[in-house]
Amino acid sequence: MRTFSLLKGMPVYDRNGELLGEVCDICIGDEGMVTDLLLQMKGFIGKKLRVPVQSISSFGEDGIMVDSNGHCSKYQELDDEYTMHHGRPLAKKMTMTPHGEQLGMLDDVYFLEKEGTIVGYELTDGFFSDITEGKRIIRTLIPPSIGKDAIIVSAINQRGGNAHDEMSELSK
Repeated sequence: MRTFSLLKGMPVYDRNGELLGEVCDICIGDEGMVTDLLLQMKGFIGKKLRVPVQSISSFGEDGIMVDSNGHCSKYQELDDEYTMHHGRPLAKKMTMTPHGEQLGMLDDVYFLEKEGTIVGYELTDGFFSDITEGKRIIRTLIPPSIGKDAIIVSAINQRGGNAHDEMSELSK
C-alpha cells in the first residue's frame, strides 16, 4: 500500500535503466481508482507523461520500474478523471459522509499499487488543527462519489484526530 505523498518526486525508470521522469501527480478515475501516474519529464520543457498503473512492474524504496516505454503517453486532461493537484484537483476538497457529516479536506490517498484501488483517505482540518489534534485517516472499500464541491465517502473506520489516537499507517 502506498500514499501519493510517498510517490511524489520519486524517479521512474524503464527496463533499460533510462529515467523517464519523476512522479508529480496521480490520475484518479470517476470510479475512485488510481489509473495512471503523472510524470514530470526530464528537460527544460515541462512536459508531462502518463504511465498506466498496469505497466508498472515494481514500486521500490528509491524508484519505480516500468515494463516498457511503449505504454507511456503524453498527458492530456480527461473529462472523467481527477488528479491530486493538476487538471481537476482533489487535494483540499471537502470530504463528507453520505449522512452530511464533514470529515475534513482531502490531503492524501492510500492505494494498492498493482490494482490502483484507493483504500483510504488522509484528511486535514488545517495546519493548526493537524498539529494539535492530528490528521484523520478514513478507511473505505466503497468508491467515493466525487462532486464539484465535495467528495462523499462511506467511512468504515476512522483513526486520528486526537493526540492519543494519531497513527502513521492506515488501520487494518
